[in-house]
Amino acid sequence: MPSEPSPHPPTRLRPGDAAVEADELVRRFGPITALDAMTWSASAGQITVVLGPNGAGKTTGIECLAGLQRPDGGTARVLGTDPWRAAPEHRARVGVMLQDGGLPNGAKPLAVLHHLARMYARPLDVTALAGRLGIDRFAGTTVRRLSGGQKQRVALAAALVGRPDVLFLDEPTAGLDPHARLDVYELIRAERDRGACVVVTTHSFEEAEELADQIVVVHAGRVAAAGPLPSIRAGGSLADAYFALTSGPGR
Repeated sequence: MPSEPSPHPPTRLRPGDAAVEADELVRRFGPITALDAMTWSASAGQITVVLGPNGAGKTTGIECLAGLQRPDGGTARVLGTDPWRAAPEHRARVGVMLQDGGLPNGAKPLAVLHHLARMYARPLDVTALAGRLGIDRFAGTTVRRLSGGQKQRVALAAALVGRPDVLFLDEPTAGLDPHARLDVYELIRAERDRGACVVVTTHSFEEAEELADQIVVVHAGRVAAAGPLPSIRAGGSLADAYFALTSGPGR
């Protein structure tokens, strides 16, 4: 069996520090308003789950906070910096996994990860990380020939390899089998436990229940509710709470 990745050193954040802040974010695509004054925050040492259906604005919000899109209004702050104008030193502290991971189709997984690892001062051990995620089993296959679930594993490894202080994971378990999903949950919790700010988007109530310390419920580009998981559930199921929050008057 491959060895486990070496333990992560703690982040430079203090537990509870506000590491991610979206304040009245607006993003429009022609006549479509993807983000409609969206406001929420995420703290170090916690897993914040952004919960909502496809089209709710989850991915657009993450891309604005990661500096991949420029919002049309409002303010984005990650580690106290506008991500759109961030310097390379700031970007090195942020790991991003998108639904379309942007992996080079002609490369093989380990080559991609070794290339990324060389960009960081203290990267994770690539061989151990690949073993933990099962990437070693398809390491000789080019990215274009990987299944959706296999690409997800490589994209997650790419986000983790630099030991980020802030980690954005957009639908990280899409296409994974149940066993692989549990492995990913364990890795996500390990990031939280070393003090990272972890933001996960999902449309799965089960996944949100499994991972969340804090939940941001989004609907039609807006935040319907945000807070600790128990307060959002209010003694019932998360699914019931979600539908109550998003189906009232004006929703």
